[in-house]
Amino acid sequence: MASGVKPRVKVPKKASAGEAITIKTLISHKMESGQRKDSDGNLIPRSIINHFACTFNGKSVIEVVLEPAISTNPYIEFEATVPETGTFEFTWQDDDGSTYTESKDITVG
Repeated sequence: MASGVKPRVKVPKKASAGEAITIKTLISHKMESGQRKDSDGNLIPRSIINHFACTFNGKSVIEVVLEPAISTNPYIEFEATVPETGTFEFTWQDDDGSTYTESKDITVG
């Protein structure tokens, strides 16, 4: 597991039924390519976020495969239509098998 990884998500607290909302995500992650060396000359193991997914009440909203050329601290912004009150679940997966999650509730009314 990479150290200092912190997912952040911005979702409106309220929306109208059927409204398209903007969701912003950022995960603090060093994104080591596996090509750099440490001070002793040893290769630093590759560690990148390679997959991002978002679900709403268990239904897929978006899935993204991230390639090695992705920047440090990947930022993803997208729109989603909110049909009802519920919970967005966000998942990031790392090369080393680590999974980072965050969830945000939204109220429709």
